[in-house]
Amino acid sequence: MGSDAISQGGVNRGALPRGGGREDAPSLAELRRRMAAVPGRGESAAQRVPLGVESRRAALPVPAALAPLLPDGGLVKGSVVAYTGASSLLAGLLAAVTEGGGHAAVVGMPRLGLLAAVEMGAQLRRLAVIADPGPDPVEVAAVLLDGLDLVVLGLGGGAVAPARSRVIAARARNKGATLVVADGRWPGASLQLDARITGYAGLGRGRGRLRSLGLSVEVRGKAGPPRRGRLDLCPNAGRVEWVLREKSARTVEVADTQEAVS
Repeated sequence: MGSDAISQGGVNRGALPRGGGREDAPSLAELRRRMAAVPGRGESAAQRVPLGVESRRAALPVPAALAPLLPDGGLVKGSVVAYTGASSLLAGLLAAVTEGGGHAAVVGMPRLGLLAAVEMGAQLRRLAVIADPGPDPVEVAAVLLDGLDLVVLGLGGGAVAPARSRVIAARARNKGATLVVADGRWPGASLQLDARITGYAGLGRGRGRLRSLGLSVEVRGKAGPPRRGRLDLCPNAGRVEWVLREKSARTVEVADTQEAVS
């Protein structure tokens, strides 16, 4: 699957590069040219005026079970979100945006499971994957913000300097795009989102069928107390659904377990 599953329409092979080895990484000039060819976004999106104050709280869709935990019921357009924890929730964010008609990209996260995203409803024709963005993944993500709704960036354990993070955040705000940064440090994020696996249901002693995966989710904004909840991922008729099992002000104890699904 991976980036080879990006099909014609929305975000396609002609508009954005496929993931692959470093020798396939496009130049930034080429990436900008291809971004201008993305249908429905392209040059008009790159040249649109900054968002007005009254529209800055507009939000991208998220899995319905996650919405009650987010201050604005979704990921605010033009914001930067710092993400830690299980990749399952990242797959859910990509699914919600692309299923809702938006366009998204994943940069520098070759192990993110697209099959899991598809099972949650992701539309791969609207999703671009740049598995190896070359020596500067932050700049690649910045270019993608010009024309896409959601960009998920993996820092590979690195950190971004405050001066540069402010420049990229301003770019996201100006373009009305949302940047989710994972696996690294990004100072000044408007929202911090953490998801940890709490356990599984349906498995006995070495046998049985997995019925659900539990996630403990914590959301921290720049103001107000953190929001916490328990989400379950439940297979249902060939699709993975999200269910909010618990919403509280206390921290849910995380079980010592390894992530089995992406």
